[in-house]
Amino acid sequence: MGTGTAALSLHQNLLTRLAEARARTDEIFDIVRPEALYDRPIPERHRIIFYLGHLEAFDWNLLSSRIFGLEALDQGLDKLFAFGIDPVGGGLPTDQPSDWPARAEVDAYNRRVRETIDAHLARASFSDPAQPLLLDGLLVEVAIEHRLMHAETLAYMLHQLPLDRKLSRPGAPAPAAAPAVPRMIEIPGGVATLGLPRARGLFGWDNEFEAHQLEVPAFRIDAYSVTNGEYLKFLEAGGYSEKSFWSDADWEWRAAQGIEHPRFWTQRDSRWLCRTMFDEVPLPLDWPVHVSHAEASAYARWAGKRLPTEAEFHRAAYGTPSGSEREYPWGNQLPEPRFGNFDFVRWGPTPVAAHPAGASAFGVHDLVGNGWEWTCTAFGPFAGFERFPFYPGYSTDFFDGNHYVMKGGSARTAACILRRSFRNWFQSHYPYMYAKFRCVEN
Repeated sequence: MGTGTAALSLHQNLLTRLAEARARTDEIFDIVRPEALYDRPIPERHRIIFYLGHLEAFDWNLLSSRIFGLEALDQGLDKLFAFGIDPVGGGLPTDQPSDWPARAEVDAYNRRVRETIDAHLARASFSDPAQPLLLDGLLVEVAIEHRLMHAETLAYMLHQLPLDRKLSRPGAPAPAAAPAVPRMIEIPGGVATLGLPRARGLFGWDNEFEAHQLEVPAFRIDAYSVTNGEYLKFLEAGGYSEKSFWSDADWEWRAAQGIEHPRFWTQRDSRWLCRTMFDEVPLPLDWPVHVSHAEASAYARWAGKRLPTEAEFHRAAYGTPSGSEREYPWGNQLPEPRFGNFDFVRWGPTPVAAHPAGASAFGVHDLVGNGWEWTCTAFGPFAGFERFPFYPGYSTDFFDGNHYVMKGGSARTAACILRRSFRNWFQSHYPYMYAKFRCVEN
């Protein structure tokens, strides 16, 4: 393939992927009933209307002046919708629905952003060394993956929206699965490669660099992530009332918030139910339990085990008995539905044994998809870390010792984010994400 043809192919691929990412976020906003657009389903987060404007404002603020030399589109909205993690300031936000623009104004802003950016991207070169931030489509990759991350985190938020405030959307049914027999698998000592090498055309977020190897001593790991059924035994054994299973900070959080069970569970007439995106169903005992890091850690102590380190996860997921390493647990083939529950095929979990084709070389199941997996590794930089100059706070704002690395992916994680080097993170006491876990022991 000639250089010109390759450049054209890259250009077309990036613009197609950007359009597909927009379709994903349009899809998630479409499940919100119009009267719920100004709701705040999670107290610590912005109202839904903010995120409707944030995605386009992020793209505009990333590309407009920095790459295309454009003036502000709407200075007020460019700024209002700029920050997408937490509301600015201490404590819970106090804004009112009337403080936000009308839906029609936000929709008009979004259309103008997309039309203007698309017109300039159509003429842009991704092979000009004089434009290093566009070289190999760097900032377009940032825009695409940022949007796809929000497609997932918006699902966390809308999961908490009352069922009558959203419109149901179909997803693929959960596949049948043989019962998962809990067991532990011996992982021999060996090398785990974490991170990405700095190489032309290889995209990753700043915290993914640089690639390095770690020696991992032998350990044993659960063949399957902990299920609702297994976690129910912990709860029924008094796990939420026994302080010795919890760190001091986690116990204080649990007591202050009155947390007595996983966020996705509810009890009615002595029956446990699981709240899915669009329904409440009898607790599926063979689904992975989704819990906070604090709850996962307490369960592990109760079981006489612990959570894996980031390197142990890598060794179990991507290592092989021969010493080589794979791109994915199942091998080097790109993700497809038979390997796991990911890439927006479903709105919720599947049984932990539903995808045997996705097992690692050591026979560990469900490592990618069906819920991010907690590790005990605090989120921090690798040696050689360099923060993105165009997004300086993406990682560094969370190098605080209070956030923990998560690996794998959930049902709502895009396929491109399932790469081996990708690192997710959340703080210990956040209960809303699709996060599962498994235990290890030495």
